[in-house]
Amino acid sequence: MKGKLLKVLLFFLGHLPLRLNHALGAFIGWLLWLFPTREKATSLINLALCYPEKDEHWRKQVARQSLIETGKTLTESPVLWYSSRERIQSLVRGISDMPTVDRAVGLGRGAILVSPHIGSWEMTGLYSATLYPMTSLYQRPKIRELDDLLKRARETTGSSLVPTTPGGLKQLHQALANGECIGILPDQEPKGSGGVFAPFFGLQAYTMTLLTRLASENRIPVIISFAERLPKGKGYYFHIVEPDDDIHDSDPAVAATALNAAVEKIIRINPEQYMWNYKRFKRRPDNESSFY
Repeated sequence: MKGKLLKVLLFFLGHLPLRLNHALGAFIGWLLWLFPTREKATSLINLALCYPEKDEHWRKQVARQSLIETGKTLTESPVLWYSSRERIQSLVRGISDMPTVDRAVGLGRGAILVSPHIGSWEMTGLYSATLYPMTSLYQRPKIRELDDLLKRARETTGSSLVPTTPGGLKQLHQALANGECIGILPDQEPKGSGGVFAPFFGLQAYTMTLLTRLASENRIPVIISFAERLPKGKGYYFHIVEPDDDIHDSDPAVAATALNAAVEKIIRINPEQYMWNYKRFKRRPDNESSFY
């Protein structure tokens, strides 16, 4: 029953005009800010850690807008899932440096297209798959009834989704070997021993090594992208950042430092659209006290 009701809600959200959909999402985000929620508290802690040079007023303004954008992320995803390939392409209003992406993919070694949790990362994956053969890691939803719906929706534009299992990782390797692109979200703490500590906004953050291991094997090009959500439902503008060449270093800590530096650079373009409510610094080195 829960799954069926959620499918009805997703269908409703997915067929609203994007401007109205974003307005509804903004209201949800505003409620997250209005009340003493965990999301609000975590956002303020993260912004104090990452922008100590900014005053409290600035951090509150960014935290509030970030939660509003988080609300839009929740409501807009069904719109994108129910959109055709042509509509996804029509929503893109510009790309900051498309020649860099084409050049990287044109080398024939495949490419790793990286989308942090900023703006519409759902849009980033869907649009990228309209341009190049894509294979992306896929985390199955907790509500199993939604699995087929989400997988089918995310493959609408041409992406091939693989699970976060040894078999799925093997498929990522194969896609790169075939000269294709793979999509990875880089800015969440990996489980177990799947990461190293590396600087992020001047703090040690436990950072995935999967991405940099894949990149270093054959010096696979890495591109960081961010689909900025434009006001009034007008669409999205893509920002492109190339990481430093150290991302191909065989030392996991050196490579992770380069990855985090590129992610930080793209966040600084528009910090209001970053997901500050995620506990990015939860795991601490050397038994340090938790920030949360």
